Amino acid sequence: MKATRRQQSVRNWESREKSAILSALVVAVSLSGAFLSSPAQAQTTVTSAESEWRQDLEAWRARRALLIDAPDGWLTLAGIEWLKPGANSVGAAADNQLRVRAQAPDHIGLFTVSGKTVQLLSPNGGFPPGLTIDGQPAREGQLSVGSKPSVIGWHGLTMAVLDRDGRYALRIKDADSPARKAFHALNWYEPDPQLSIEAAWVPFTTPHTEKIPTGNGNTIHLPSPGLAEFTIAGRKLSLQPVLESANAQTLFFIISDTTGKDSTFAGGRFLHAPLPDHGLDKPGKLILDFNRLENPACAYSTLGSCPQPPEKNRLPVAIEAGEKRYTP
Repeated sequence: MKATRRQQSVRNWESREKSAILSALVVAVSLSGAFLSSPAQAQTTVTSAESEWRQDLEAWRARRALLIDAPDGWLTLAGIEWLKPGANSVGAAADNQLRVRAQAPDHIGLFTVSGKTVQLLSPNGGFPPGLTIDGQPAREGQLSVGSKPSVIGWHGLTMAVLDRDGRYALRIKDADSPARKAFHALNWYEPDPQLSIEAAWVPFTTPHTEKIPTGNGNTIHLPSPGLAEFTIAGRKLSLQPVLESANAQTLFFIISDTTGKDSTFAGGRFLHAPLPDHGLDKPGKLILDFNRLENPACAYSTLGSCPQPPEKNRLPVAIEAGEKRYTP
């Protein structure tokens, strides 16, 4: 049976995934061998702990590139359309209320919004052949719009309805997008162990909710358990993280620094850090590895709407580590 565009895209991506992971391992082993090859080079030989850190970082960066280049990664974003109450016709034809600007059927279906319920109804003539919902042949009915939204698929095209504070957005992705075809690599600063920093954890004594601005003018509200205090470039600084979910296993930092003027994404970068050693509610320590700073979705697509750094997380220093500005 002839493979669909999406199946072929996934196969190609899986092949690149294996190649990238192998390349990361080769680089890691090469680094380790270089560090430990000669006792005469003791002054430049790093510790085994640093060698392991570099290997982990290389592997993480390889996974990061695969995530961005995935068949449903941010480079595939083809549109974000707001659904209005009532019926919203979707498809490639010009007579749709929401037009899909990618290879797609002329009429995909009617996304209907009634209060907090979103349904997908078939267009005149029925659903187009090959349309699926969560991998099964499409049928009329209610769609999930929660943390795991229903995925409507057609070959390399996928759509999902997202709840945005009571408003509903249709996110459209195309595995064959020009942006994804143009991808070749991410841009990184050289690894710098000095920018993997131990910070003091100072928990808040009362529950705190942080207001996070977004690129489309909205505000999201997320719990914030405390502050991470550290010293960099001789300056004492602090960052305030948030929790992305009730059972989050990492702290989520949304930050910016002065490199945003010329070499990193101007809208800020993200950092996920492990939880403090004594938990969130007690003073302790944690590691902020700025080598793992990563770009938000908006760095790869102008269609995205991303959380922006709150004022207190806009650092007055240059953090020359992590991911640089993306250039295709």
